[in-house]
Amino acid sequence: MKQNAQYCPPRFWGLFLRCVCMLLAVSWLGAGAHVAHAQEEKPIRWAADASSDVPYTFHDLKDQDKLTGFEYDLMQELGKHMGAPLQFVQNDWDGLIPGLQRGLYEMVICGIEMTDEHAEGIDFSDPYYITSERIVVRRNGPQLKTLADLNGHAIGTIKDTQAERILTENAKVQLRTYDEETDAFMDLANGRTDAILIDGPIAKYYGDTNPALQVVGEPIGRVEYGIAFAKGQNVALRTKVNAALATMQHDGTLHRVLLRWDLWTPEMAQLTNDHTTLNVTPAAWNAYVAELEGKGGWRVKLERYMGFLPQLAKAAWLTLLVSLCAMVLAVGAGLALALLRLYGPTPLRWVATTYVEVVRGTPLLIQVLFIFYGLPEFGISLTPFLAGVVSLGMNYAAYEAENYRAGLQSVAHGQMEAALALNMTHAQALRYVVVPQAFRLVMPVMTNDFISLLKDSSLVSVITLTELTQTYIRLSSSYFDYFGTGLMVGAAYLLLGLPFVRLARMAEKKLAQPHMRRR
Repeated sequence: MKQNAQYCPPRFWGLFLRCVCMLLAVSWLGAGAHVAHAQEEKPIRWAADASSDVPYTFHDLKDQDKLTGFEYDLMQELGKHMGAPLQFVQNDWDGLIPGLQRGLYEMVICGIEMTDEHAEGIDFSDPYYITSERIVVRRNGPQLKTLADLNGHAIGTIKDTQAERILTENAKVQLRTYDEETDAFMDLANGRTDAILIDGPIAKYYGDTNPALQVVGEPIGRVEYGIAFAKGQNVALRTKVNAALATMQHDGTLHRVLLRWDLWTPEMAQLTNDHTTLNVTPAAWNAYVAELEGKGGWRVKLERYMGFLPQLAKAAWLTLLVSLCAMVLAVGAGLALALLRLYGPTPLRWVATTYVEVVRGTPLLIQVLFIFYGLPEFGISLTPFLAGVVSLGMNYAAYEAENYRAGLQSVAHGQMEAALALNMTHAQALRYVVVPQAFRLVMPVMTNDFISLLKDSSLVSVITLTELTQTYIRLSSSYFDYFGTGLMVGAAYLLLGLPFVRLARMAEKKLAQPHMRRR
C-alpha cells in the first residue's frame, strides 16, 4: 500500500530549540552571577552540614534563615580574631571532605574527630573542643550504664565515628549505624534500639531534651574535634587559625562561647588551663530548650508550617530549574544517541551503544559524585548547578535514547520511502517525517521520565544544592516533625509534576490532530 509522508513543519523544531536556549541561558546567567560575585569578594570559606547538626551548626528553630550553633559562634569569633571575613558553605556530610579536597572551601568544622585514620587524608588545626562518649537510653527501657552492659543489645551510633569503632570491637553488641543523629534517636525512642553511644554534645541536646530519654553512666573515652584542611595545603591559613584559637583560649572567648551553649567540660578546662568561673548564663541552651518545649499544639504547628512556605518555594524553584534543564539535555542527547544507533556509521554506533549500556548499568549517585568531584582532576570544574544538570541529563539521555529508538523503529518503513520519493534527502526525511512521528509516539514515556527525573533531582543535594529533599531533611530533623513536613514536601513535588502531565497531554493531542479522523 502506498503511503504519504506525514510532514512536520520547521516550526516544531524552532519552538524546541528556543526552549533549549532559554533554559540554558537561565542556567548560565546564574553561574555567571556566581562567578562575578566570587570575583568581587574573596572571604575565607568554611563548610559544615547544617541540615541536622545540633548543636554544632544548624538553622535556628525560631528563624530557619539564620544559622546558629556553638561551632558557628566559634567561627564568627575566629574570623574576628583573624581579622578576616568568613563565608559559610553548606555541604552534605559525606561531601564535606571531597569538597575540601576539590577546593570548594578552605576549611571544614563539623564535629570532625581528630583520629589517626582521619589525619591520613586531611590536616587538622589544634583541637578546639574535647568531650567524651555518652550512653543514652529510654527511661522505661533497659538501664545500660557501662560498655559491658551493652552486650547482647541493639546499640545505635553515627557511622565513621569513634563510638562506632568502640562498638565494633565488641562482637556481642548488635550495632546499628546512622547517617543522621535524629534517625538514631528516633529509633531509640521507638524501641528499635536499646541504647545509643554518641558524643557528649549530641547526647545532651538530643537526649536531655527528650522526656522519654536520659543520659546515663560515666563519660567514656576522649574525643577531640579539630578544624580540617586539605592535606598539605593552606599551611599559612592553618597557622593563622591555630594562633587565633590560642588567643581565644587565653582571653576567655572560647570559654564564653561554650558556656552559652552549656558545653564547657572538665577536659576543656584542662586543655585551656582555664579553671575560672565566668558569670555567663547558658542563654543559647536555654533558648533551644524553650523553643523545643513550646513546639506543641496545632496552632503553633500551623504557624510553623506557614513559615516553611518561603523556604519550600525557593527549594522547589531550584528543583524545577535543575529538572527542566536536565530534561532538555536528556531529550537532545537521547535523540542523538538513538539516531546514531540506528543510522550512524558502525564506529559511532558502537560508541552510542557503549554509552547507553554503561550509564544504565551504573548508579546515578555515583555519576553525580564523579562529575562534580572526579572531573576536576582532569581540569574540568563545574559549578554545583551545572554539575547537577549535566549528571542528571546525561544519565536520563541513555534511557531516552532507548525510548526514541523504539519510537523510530515503530514508524512505518513506508514513511521513509515516501519521503525519499518526494525528493527529500535522507536527513530531511528523518528531520521532517520520521523523527516527529516517533516523538509523538514516545511523548507519554517522556512525561513519565520527567516525573522520575524530578524526583531523582534529590540526589544533587550531595553536591551542595539545597533542593526540596534536602530542605525536608533539615526542617523535619530540626523539629522532629517528619509527618507534617513530609506532607508539605510531597505536595510540592506533586504540584511541580502535575502541570507537566497536563501539558504533555495537550501536546499529544496537538501532535495527533493530523492523524485523527474529522467528524
